[in-house]
Order: sequence, then structure tokens, then C-alpha cells
Amino acid sequence: MEIALSKMAAGCMLWGEGGIKASTQEMQSLMHAFLDVGISTFDHADIYGDYTTEEAFGRAFAQSNIAREDITLITKCGIRKPNNKDIYIKHYDYSKNYIISCCERSLKLLQTDYVDIFLLHRPDPLLQPEEVAAAISLLKEQGKIRSFGVSNFTPFQSELLRQSMPINYNQIQFSATHFSPMLDGELEYMAIHNIQPMVWSPMGTYFREHNSTVHSVVQKIAQTHGVPEHVILLAWILGHPTHPIPVIGTTNSDRISKLPMVQSTILTKQEWTEIWSASMGANVP
Repeated sequence: MEIALSKMAAGCMLWGEGGIKASTQEMQSLMHAFLDVGISTFDHADIYGDYTTEEAFGRAFAQSNIAREDITLITKCGIRKPNNKDIYIKHYDYSKNYIISCCERSLKLLQTDYVDIFLLHRPDPLLQPEEVAAAISLLKEQGKIRSFGVSNFTPFQSELLRQSMPINYNQIQFSATHFSPMLDGELEYMAIHNIQPMVWSPMGTYFREHNSTVHSVVQKIAQTHGVPEHVILLAWILGHPTHPIPVIGTTNSDRISKLPMVQSTILTKQEWTEIWSASMGANVP
């Protein structure tokens, strides 16, 4: 099923524990801040906040007066973290029963009857496609999920699973400072098979590591367009012909308020390539 997603998504990983530890009221404010700028897709995973963020979000959403049909919810499953009980090492679990139990737990915590998109969080060497297909098929039949995808899967990992079931989304790492998916065939594979790319860490290392060449180019282009640097970095992603959906991790109200600038900022081919060349450290061949 094709889902009507906003052009960008709000990443909720840092909303709770391990991030800003937002209160219920603060989470509601974040929801409205994103909705006010046209971003109605909210990205979760069961492990965010050490398995607590979905519950905190669900509690805030239930009290927000936001209609369920006005947002789309994404969540992920499959990573099992040590719990000082029966799990002593981090690993992956894509057995039929575990996938179903993860989905049902997420629905309960998010206080919703369905999630719009349900993703496998990381590829597992022990994954059995038939088990996944059986679980996802049942969850779809029950109306608990509307669409299915993966996260961080390579083309061959996706193809193995795709032999047993359709894949509609793949959430990958992609940015101006991490551009390998457009060189190793990953984005082309998704285009061929109508798999919608979503992008985590869309800022890449830009604000964490200083690369004088990249920064000077982005700053120059930002000045030309009269927008902040993060707008240019997001516009660079949207400039790719596969139209990836960036998952925005910021909780900064000022940055959120400027996100509408992204879609109106169209980079020329030379500007787009100049950023890529600066990140590569060389001109294109």
C-alpha cells in the first residue's frame, strides 16, 4: 500500500531518554511544531529511549487532540538489547512470533490501532525470509500495519527478502558527507524496484566534524540562497532523483521553523555537484 508521507519526517529518537527527555507537554509542542511546517510523518523504533520513547510519545499524542489520520507513524523492530535477565548480548530477532509481538507492543505504547510503515531495523545474517513474510502478511491482514519496509539493508539483502514479499521502503544513511548509496547501486536498486528511500542522519558529519572545504562551499551556497546551512544540506538530499525522505532529528524550534525553506531551495546542478566534489575532496571524474 502506498502511504502519503510528508516530504520530510520527524525523527523521534532523541525525544526521550538518551536525548532531551521531553515531558509530555514538550512532546506535544514538538509534534505541533513539525505539523505547523507540513511535516506529519513521525519516525520511531521500539528501542528508542531504551524502549521507552514510543510509550512517552503515545501518551503525549493521546492528549494532543491531533487526529490519527493527520499523521503517519513509522516504527521499527528486530534489535534485542541486553536486559540483565535472559538477554545477555545485543542481537537481532526476526522470527515470526517476535515480529508480531514487537508490532503489538508498539501499537499499545503508541496508543494507536495501526502503524503506517513497519520496518526491520537492521539486516540479520540469520534472517529467514519466509518467517518475515508470514509475520508481515498476518499483520497486514489484521490491519495492524499498512505498509512494510527495511532499514539499512543492502540491495542483495533487500532482494533476498523481496523474493518472498514486497518491500516498499528502505531507511538508509545518506548525506552530503556519506554519499556511497548513490555510487554503489543502492539508490538505483530502490528506484528500479519502486522502493522509497528514507534517510537517517541527513546532516551527516557536517555539524560534528569541521571540513573547511565542505563548510566553505555550503556556507557560500547558503548565502547565495539566503537560507541556513542545514537547509542546503537537506536540499542536496532532495535534489537526488529518487526523492529520498530525510528523517530530521533536530528538536531545535528555530531549525524546525526554517524547514519549509528546504522545498523552495532548488540547487543548480553545479551547486549540487560542488557540494559533492568538496565532500569527495576532488572534482568529479
